[in-house]
Amino acid sequence: MTDAHRRQENPKRAAALRAEAESLGASLPPLLVAAEQLASVVGLGVHGRRKAGSGETFWQFRRYGAGDPANSIDWRQSAKSQHLFVREREWEAAEAVWFWCDPSPGMRFASTPTLDTKIERAKLLTLAVASLLIRGGERVALLGKDRAPASGRAALTRMAHGVTEDVPGVEAMPPDLPIGRSAQLVWLGDFLSPLPDIETAIRRLAGRGLKGHLVHLIDPAEEDFPYTGRTRFEWAAAKRSEIFGRAENIRADYCRRFRAQADAVSAFARRIGWNHLMHRTDQRPETALIALYADLDGSLGFQPRAQSAVR
Repeated sequence: MTDAHRRQENPKRAAALRAEAESLGASLPPLLVAAEQLASVVGLGVHGRRKAGSGETFWQFRRYGAGDPANSIDWRQSAKSQHLFVREREWEAAEAVWFWCDPSPGMRFASTPTLDTKIERAKLLTLAVASLLIRGGERVALLGKDRAPASGRAALTRMAHGVTEDVPGVEAMPPDLPIGRSAQLVWLGDFLSPLPDIETAIRRLAGRGLKGHLVHLIDPAEEDFPYTGRTRFEWAAAKRSEIFGRAENIRADYCRRFRAQADAVSAFARRIGWNHLMHRTDQRPETALIALYADLDGSLGFQPRAQSAVR
């Protein structure tokens, strides 16, 4: 392609991208507004890994110093003053961070009307942490969608539209799709599937070189089992139910099994080198966002500048 063709194509591409961004932003999902408010409240003061290095993107001009090669001098900028300036490019080391929100029927459970369902909390956290990552220069995408990881406002808006599509799923495990090695995966779910299925999925993904972060979402009733007397329990996925005459009689056994499941998921994840975070939907979402971002912080290599505003 000639330089003339490139000059003609770039304005067209820029206009197309601008039109797409405006179209996406015309109907911003309320969830995105809530997620960005959450990210702002946390106030992590994100700054990414913008620093000098090999790359194509201009970063900054700086004064020419001893040891700088003569061919690094930007003569046009230097001509504007009495000093010599070097044009530095940004170190392009942004990583891809993929997100998977478990869409299975059990994720739509909330024990009281005042609580988020597990899938609502998963979507909120997905967009909030994606907002922070984009501020830090990282690329993000939803697993299972037809979009490659990208950065910028348009990418976040596309993710918001993607997670708010109300298309009920049945498969709790992330799909077996090609993902670049050395990428990151944030998997948000309730991890109530059979342990062998969970372990198989984690091994498959880890075998591709992915670094994983499990966000284990729990409704308080699932952990505390506050039920007494005659109680009917329904399984959304299996479309069946069971009635217990005195639900309190099974509380101890149930709680042991629930805790054993969570402990097994955590132990396996950490054994494979992944992070595991448990979060109840009766807790403030800021607590999970701070912890998840701290895990990603260590994996991606940038540091938060300020303390959270959460008390």
